[in-house]
Amino acid sequence: MDALGRHIILEYYGCPMELLNGHEFIEEVMVGAARAMRATLVSVHFHQFNPHGVSGAVVISESHLTIHTWPEFGYAAIDVFTCGDVIDPWEAHRYLKERFKPTKESIMEFKRGCLDVPPGSLPTSYSIKPEGA
Repeated sequence: MDALGRHIILEYYGCPMELLNGHEFIEEVMVGAARAMRATLVSVHFHQFNPHGVSGAVVISESHLTIHTWPEFGYAAIDVFTCGDVIDPWEAHRYLKERFKPTKESIMEFKRGCLDVPPGSLPTSYSIKPEGA
């Protein structure tokens, strides 16, 4: 059975509080993670909460990366979803782990869109280009 995509759920614990509460830093890191896996950027949106925490999304042609942070607990919840098998979500994890410096992590990977179709009939790459590209 083939799958349309791969989805890794990253939970980072013990991250330095100051890293998880900076809107600009988190946006830079998440965009960097998309670039580290050679994804095609479509849009970026992040929000700083008061008194602390950041949520955001990086939409890529191959799907998305999202993050929600709880700086007061040193915790970040991150999703990396990629379609096809050309983009490797684990490249994003390696980049993110280096930048957020967790002392503990929990990771799960899911196959998404597992369809009962003949092997090799699903696309392996996506060539969707963002508007204006």
